[in-house]
Amino acid sequence: MIQAITSMKDAFMLSGKTAIITGGNGGIGLGIAHAMAEMGANIAILCRNMEKAASALDQLRPYGGRYEAYPCDITQSQSVAAAVEAVWKDLGDVEILVNNSGVAGGGKLLDADPDLSAWRQVIETDLVGMMQVTHEAGKRMRDAGKGGSIINITSNTGAIVNRGGFLAVYGAAKAGANHFTKSMAVELGEFNIRVNAIAPGYTRAGLGANPGEYLYKLVEAQQPLKRLGEAIEIGALAVFLASPAAAHITGEIITIDGGYTLQA
Repeated sequence: MIQAITSMKDAFMLSGKTAIITGGNGGIGLGIAHAMAEMGANIAILCRNMEKAASALDQLRPYGGRYEAYPCDITQSQSVAAAVEAVWKDLGDVEILVNNSGVAGGGKLLDADPDLSAWRQVIETDLVGMMQVTHEAGKRMRDAGKGGSIINITSNTGAIVNRGGFLAVYGAAKAGANHFTKSMAVELGEFNIRVNAIAPGYTRAGLGANPGEYLYKLVEAQQPLKRLGEAIEIGALAVFLASPAAAHITGEIITIDGGYTLQA
């Protein structure tokens, strides 16, 4: 049973915990890595671009913890298994998993190639990849007996249709990830592993790192708070969900989009 906090002292700290963050070498993933490292966590970044990972690790080192990066293609089961095994060997038991890696795209269904290769890539990365990492890390978290927190980064597109974006397969993958989150919360609860999702909207990071004038106008017209989110804000929410303060929260999909979905 996960114990409730008894005071606010250290309620949001992650000291002594190790977090795996897929895609933690840039964008929202790097924002989450910064936030968790600042709150005391050791960080293991799983990614494909190790050059970007080296830069990310350099940014984290001033926080004073242990930070490592491992090559990993989350669409390949053997790559995931090898990376997760290496993390446990190097850093010990992991209590936090952030499934952040993802791709967008796909375009219009009727314009897609007959084999739907672009659509399959989105599903394989955003949904099946999340499942594969959870499968490998989740087994080890269960066997370690320390409980933990799994945080899936999905999207507000999993609940709404962004007109004009032609993101049908992306939205479908994220909707599937949301349901996967709830299902895993039930399945893993007996092992004191909490599972939640963060559903960002337009964020100035990763896919939204270089927003054009169209996006600015869209956000200004349709979002109550009238600005893009920042990666560190996603990181702050991830810290909360991973921390003792959130010990009684599981199976939740928390949207952070400045109120954009209120206008959908």
